[in-house]
Amino acid sequence: MSETGPSLITIFMSMALINNFILSKFLGLCPFFGVSKKLTNAISMGAAVTLVMVMASIATTLIYRFILVPYKVEFMNIIIYILVIASLVQIVELFIKRTNITLYNSLGIYLPLITTNCAVLGITLINAQANYAMVQSIISALGGGIGFTLMLIVMSGIRERIEFADTPKSMRGLPIAFIIAAILSLAYMGFSGMI
Repeated sequence: MSETGPSLITIFMSMALINNFILSKFLGLCPFFGVSKKLTNAISMGAAVTLVMVMASIATTLIYRFILVPYKVEFMNIIIYILVIASLVQIVELFIKRTNITLYNSLGIYLPLITTNCAVLGITLINAQANYAMVQSIISALGGGIGFTLMLIVMSGIRERIEFADTPKSMRGLPIAFIIAAILSLAYMGFSGMI
């Protein structure tokens, strides 16, 4: 760690692996369980969440540094961040609807739920709390989004394989998904303390 703070690689690796939103902070579980049934949907949702995270980090860093802090209204950050995230999600939703209607239909209700995805709000609050500069905020959001996408891909791969397994009837669907997530979370505990 340098005098100016952690390096960009440290920030990225920390957000992508060590402090993964899903497995270490338990944020963003709704799309994690809802969209991870198919690999293509998981990749698309992960890309959309990553895009919104990066855009939200840029916008909220600017708002925090040039509006909230100078006017000493930092306590308004959550309300303003939610408004910014909701606006960005609407833009992304309209873009996907106009460019790829099949993807828009396959993501269904989970696309507008990015607005309430606590992982997106979490990255903006983490960046503000760590007092990251713009580049650090972008790298943090990119790492968080890629870590989120990575977990969606891993979970969707496992869930696609589980469909062909001889799972007890009472454990099919969401119950086995919760057990898989718990085991993945335990495995990710091995990364804690690395950085």
